[in-house]
Amino acid sequence: MALPDLVLVHGGEHAGDCWDLTVAELRRQAPQLRTLAVDLPGRGRTPGNLGTATIGEWVDSVVADIEAEGLGDIVIAGHSMAGVTVPGVVAKLGSARVREMVFAAAFVPPQGQAIVDTLGGPLAVFARYAARGGRSFKVPGLAAQYAFCNGMTRQQRRLTLSKLYTESARIGAEPVDRSGLPDDVPRTWILTTRDRALSQKSQRASMAALGGVEDVIPIDACHDVMFSHPELLAQILVERCRLRE
Repeated sequence: MALPDLVLVHGGEHAGDCWDLTVAELRRQAPQLRTLAVDLPGRGRTPGNLGTATIGEWVDSVVADIEAEGLGDIVIAGHSMAGVTVPGVVAKLGSARVREMVFAAAFVPPQGQAIVDTLGGPLAVFARYAARGGRSFKVPGLAAQYAFCNGMTRQQRRLTLSKLYTESARIGAEPVDRSGLPDDVPRTWILTTRDRALSQKSQRASMAALGGVEDVIPIDACHDVMFSHPELLAQILVERCRLRE
């Protein structure tokens, strides 16, 4: 079988450019690997209304980007809040097309619940406040630095904070529906062990909610691992793709 294509889905307050360092490493380590880092609606290249956003709209946007790029079979990786988007994409494309799902420091609510129902840690108060008002929001800089950037160099922190964007409040308040998710797509979890946004306990609860996680790969890193450890993250993603050749 041929090497699958790799799709990268960003999380909350991020856009496709959060993967830039990792994509550069992927090109260096595996130049033959086709990679797509999507912009969810309302960010970067993709227009959209954050005030009316739905998980279904975001799923359809990712699927449309995959088809527009002419990708074949894929490995799909999602970071953080992409835990509510990636399962929908996999349900749409099916197990015949998706060779593996990779979740990096992700949040996956239990079936029928929303992010704001079970999210803990420093970001919970902002997400719940925004959900009550229904307005798009952006976490204040100091809180974002604390949650996303611990252990980074000054240069890494500066770059990370420069690539944070306004987020939809509606997505975090929408109950998830994974009833269409195929059971036979392999699932891997990249566990960020120094994560302040999503603790190890929180991530393991998300693994349990998702179910079927076969491989857990710990990284001694903060939440925004794509900025702090792009070389290691790229190495792991290349290995997952090669495993699914």
